[in-house]
Amino acid sequence: MTARPASERRSWRASPIGARLARAARRAGRTWGRSLQLRVAASTLVITSLVVIVIGVFLADEITTGMLRAKRNAAIAQASAGLEFARDVLAGVSLGDTSGQLAALDRIKTELAGTGSDAGLFEITILSSPSSTALAPGTGTKIPTDLRQVVRSGNLAVQYARIAVPGSGAPVKGLVVGEPIAAPGGTFELYYLFPLNAEQDTIALVQRTVLLAGLGLVAFLVLITTLVTRQVVRPVRVAAQTAGRLAAGDLAKRMPVRGHDDIAWLGQSFNDMADSLQRQIRRLEEMSRLQQLFTSDVSHELRTPLTTIRMAVELLHAQRQDLAPELARSVELLQAELDRFESLLTDLLEISRYDAGVARLDCEHVDLRSVVNDAVDASRTLAMRHGSELVVHVPDEPVPVLADPRRVERILRNLLGNALDHGESRPVVVTVAADDAAVAVTVRDHGVGLRPGEAGLVFNRFWRADPSRSRLTGGTGLGLAISLEDARLHGGWLQAWGERGLGAQFRLTLPRAVGDPLDSSPLPLEPEALIEVEVPG
Repeated sequence: MTARPASERRSWRASPIGARLARAARRAGRTWGRSLQLRVAASTLVITSLVVIVIGVFLADEITTGMLRAKRNAAIAQASAGLEFARDVLAGVSLGDTSGQLAALDRIKTELAGTGSDAGLFEITILSSPSSTALAPGTGTKIPTDLRQVVRSGNLAVQYARIAVPGSGAPVKGLVVGEPIAAPGGTFELYYLFPLNAEQDTIALVQRTVLLAGLGLVAFLVLITTLVTRQVVRPVRVAAQTAGRLAAGDLAKRMPVRGHDDIAWLGQSFNDMADSLQRQIRRLEEMSRLQQLFTSDVSHELRTPLTTIRMAVELLHAQRQDLAPELARSVELLQAELDRFESLLTDLLEISRYDAGVARLDCEHVDLRSVVNDAVDASRTLAMRHGSELVVHVPDEPVPVLADPRRVERILRNLLGNALDHGESRPVVVTVAADDAAVAVTVRDHGVGLRPGEAGLVFNRFWRADPSRSRLTGGTGLGLAISLEDARLHGGWLQAWGERGLGAQFRLTLPRAVGDPLDSSPLPLEPEALIEVEVPG
């Protein structure tokens, strides 16, 4: 068979009938994958059908073989009994007495045909040997040649063949038993013709009975399997639905429990687990609420003394030239640590807004290139202090996006500060790209990189890859955590990649407009495909 070309197969799939069949196949596949009850019932149907087919074929074959064997044995017994009678009749007929032979043969046929036996109905045909003259013709059935050869050799022969039955149009299946008769008047061939109509009807009845019984058994087993499976699957489905409701926040949802069997024990255990989870979640929610309230209250309460301290420090810092060198240096350190403390307080207030769910976006249509350039310009002083070069790759055409420019710039400044802190004075590369659905910015450094597993930890609050490293920015440990929340507030992604000794890359992906679905990013997370500057070894 010649396979159809690929273009023809594609055109067939694109046709309405092919599309409908493909959809039906996908729906059937989803149903098969989701329904345990369907899989169990179908498996039972297939296995039971195979077993019933094997047993049915075996039973039908055994019954057929047994019936035909009994018929054959009875036919041979009948022929053996008739042989003695035929010999006795032909013993008194001389060789040249033709009329006597005919009378004797006619008597033999008449007497034997009227004899009842377990072999059932039969017809008699007597032929002369070695000629084929029918001295006592029967129903007109032609005796098979190979059967006659066996009989002429002096042996009893049995063969299945088609025989003619009086009153029946076409020949039917039958059994032919032949035996030789040696007499003074010559050698003759005696044939018994047994039609198998009754046996065929019985075999057909047995086959129909076995088929109907097998179908009934299969249907009965499938029904039982479906009912039993349903009793097991229903509690599982209820448990899955209840678990889904619990996961959705409905902590009061419970499974109904009836009886005292294993399913009831499962339901009670599930409900006990749900009660324990509800108590733990409520306790954690209360602790989280108190922690958030404490953080928010402390942050706000510190604002007033911090303002007073700021005024005093600024006054001292303005007059540090009149102070002793030791005091002047102390004033400078005091102002630097005050700046760091104020930055930490600002970050804590921002985190508390996210925890309280009150953070809101102030969106406007902006060109992402300008936001990136502003963040890069704000980080150039820090880059000079680190001895790093900032390399920026932006498209020539505008990159419009509906976003909160203040939060996006804060994300980029945090990423740039992190890259410069860990960049080992090597270039930091910023890349901007866009497609129809999303915009993306990557910040790539060539510094110490990240260990395996640390890419998922860098956005945790107060987490640092190497706490012993000196930091010029005086970071609070909350910058990347706040950046992640800012990205999520836009419906975007903030992801990290890194390898030890190869540096790290952070990717910010935002939808063109807040709320639009986000399926992919215009830039890869791993930096192999990026255009980068040559980095000294």
